[in-house]
Amino acid sequence: MSDHYYSRKPQTESKPRHWNFPLLGHNFRFETDTGVFSKSEVDFGSRVLINAFKVPDLEGDFLDVGCGYGPIGLSFAKANEERTVHLVDVNTRAIQLAEKNAAANGIQNVRIYESDGLSAVNTANFAAIITNPPIRAGKETIFRFYEESFEKLASMGELWVVIQKKQGAPSTFSYLEEIFGQVEIVDKEKGYWILKATKD
Repeated sequence: MSDHYYSRKPQTESKPRHWNFPLLGHNFRFETDTGVFSKSEVDFGSRVLINAFKVPDLEGDFLDVGCGYGPIGLSFAKANEERTVHLVDVNTRAIQLAEKNAAANGIQNVRIYESDGLSAVNTANFAAIITNPPIRAGKETIFRFYEESFEKLASMGELWVVIQKKQGAPSTFSYLEEIFGQVEIVDKEKGYWILKATKD
């Protein structure tokens, strides 16, 4: 298998870099590296998702699936210090970076650990699960994320997904309707759809 950002142990030579980026009113200092998704900046889809997300009126933790070096989960943790935010990724390099970035930005209300999808997530009853899914991993992998998310959400918990129209947003919408029943398009921007599915 070729080396991708969803590889468990990227074989590309490590070349760390650091940069600053504002999210939700906070200035973050990020360390990124080769072998992780969008290493040069916070990608546009993640930014649209971060800005569109509304905190559900429901107690419970948040979960960022496929967290990469951590921009989504860490920005939500910084903005919602009363919540615990779980960040998971199959990529061990990404997990190490997310841990470093949490420490560098003084964020303690997080749990960061390796997981293939949600397989290692032992907590349930999440108020919200958020994902910018690894599209190149294929539809089977992505749809498994959605199924596992439904099982881990609390009643009336929400799954938030960002996905480009050309990369399968309509089919994701239809599949989420099958699983959740309640799905809405919260935002559309430059071909990116923000979908929110609510567990009955």
